Amino acid sequence: MAYDKDLVAAKLRRWEKFLENYSLPSWDEIPNFGLYMEQVVTLLYEYVDYLPPELKDEQVVTPSAINNYVRTKVMPEPVKKRYYRIHIAYLIMICTLKQTLSISLIQKIIPTGIDESEVKKIYSAYVSRHGLSSKAFIHIVRLLGADILNHEEENEFVAKDTSDLIFTVALMGGFSKLLADKLILLEGKDINNGGSIEIEQGPKD
Repeated sequence: MAYDKDLVAAKLRRWEKFLENYSLPSWDEIPNFGLYMEQVVTLLYEYVDYLPPELKDEQVVTPSAINNYVRTKVMPEPVKKRYYRIHIAYLIMICTLKQTLSISLIQKIIPTGIDESEVKKIYSAYVSRHGLSSKAFIHIVRLLGADILNHEEENEFVAKDTSDLIFTVALMGGFSKLLADKLILLEGKDINNGGSIEIEQGPKD
């Protein structure tokens, strides 16, 4: 694979700047006057805009997907076809998590049928963690991409070139997803029924 180092470095700096300035809306910043479906889709596109220009035609979420989330009780039902702050908060979390987790696992960590005050608490904590995760990701990319970015960094983790960086972040994404899946499935279990903890056997369960 052939990549222009200067272009990749410029893109990494651009994406870093984007993440530094990006944040999910706070609870109070989400509108609470009742939006119709198409308005919700447009709003979510503005809130969860990770896609580069080359992929702008891909939709963050579709009306049919939202209807399916409601039908399968991943989120609360709209009120007379209108979506309020609580609905949009659920959708923001779903849309950002579904890049990594299956909908069935998302349903395990974001409960429905709870008071709005509890949803606010969960959402606010999620927004905070999202921001911290962005900062951690920026730090990791700076470390891995030190050669590409012409940073003075000597360690075994530095990618030799763009292909090396792609493999590394893709593999890290896979490991991160696997860890998240495993941790979610430990919910409700204890040391007696949570599977093997023998280090020598490896983390099979």
